[in-house]
Amino acid sequence: MQPALETQRLSKTYRRRKRQPGLFGAVRSLFSSESTDVPAVRELSFRIEPGERVGLIGENGAGKSTTLKMLTGILVPTAGTLSVLGRTPHKERRQLSRDIGVVFGQRPQLLWDIPVRETFSLLKTMYRIPEAVYAVTYHEAVRRLELTPLLSVPVRQLSLGQRMRCDLAAALLHAPRIAFLDEPTIGLDVSVKEQVREFIVEMQARFGTTLLITTHDLKDITETCERLLLLDRGELLFDGSLPEFERRFASKRRIVVELEKAISEDARVALAAELSALGGALRVTAPQHLTVEYEREGAAPTLTQVVLSRVPVADIVLEKADIESIVAGIYRRTASPIENGPG
Repeated sequence: MQPALETQRLSKTYRRRKRQPGLFGAVRSLFSSESTDVPAVRELSFRIEPGERVGLIGENGAGKSTTLKMLTGILVPTAGTLSVLGRTPHKERRQLSRDIGVVFGQRPQLLWDIPVRETFSLLKTMYRIPEAVYAVTYHEAVRRLELTPLLSVPVRQLSLGQRMRCDLAAALLHAPRIAFLDEPTIGLDVSVKEQVREFIVEMQARFGTTLLITTHDLKDITETCERLLLLDRGELLFDGSLPEFERRFASKRRIVVELEKAISEDARVALAAELSALGGALRVTAPQHLTVEYEREGAAPTLTQVVLSRVPVADIVLEKADIESIVAGIYRRTASPIENGPG
């Protein structure tokens, strides 16, 4: 089966003119050809099958947006190859546009001065969307994203969150084979974000759309995607399922304990020693609050039993690291003074 998209050693390098500090340096740079190459994406290789839901994450400057722009034909790669639905994006951008939907954060595709409803009608004509498809995509978008009050409003009068909802609906109106969604929930309230995520998943399931989502809100990934691509300074650091990601990077887990009353220093020392022998590390976060950190798989029942038998427990909760803290920990470990390229 032909993949929905595939990249092989895909790279993008930007050339920046060197500039010296100060007014003299600014004037001198106008006549100087001295420049430096800044890699944004480095030999990126991955393959996405039709119907997959994939999240692309990374810090600012990791290369997410640059990768998305190459996949949609906006940027030409410096090196490597890529194929989207069997086409080379930057060479066959017009033909490819019929089969893809794109949301680029705060860059709406809606027409600025006409009402939202008219933009949707125009897109229906441009994409030659069949009535049967439009009846589903239009009405589901209006219902699930609560667009009815916005349909008669010119786009320039909408807030950022309102524009984002309308822009997402516009990108999925023609039931594209692939949807590239860059920050699809930016500017939205928490409750509206949930609606957007549910809408994305439902439309993907109905039409079998392949999803590639980039976002800084990692809940977008955990609630809509099955697979994760993690970029670090333009290189692919991880490619796999969310459970695989947790198993590989989320080594530490915690038992959070609320005590009925504070314990003595002797009791704390004795408990710490017993837990340490079993692979747990005791932390006192407040007089009546303890945490036990551990890495050993399967250690939770034994550690929990020790805590319950040694101290007066009012409440106890087992926690594992969420994806935000895992990703933050990865970037702390891989941080270096190397300058990041454009993202």
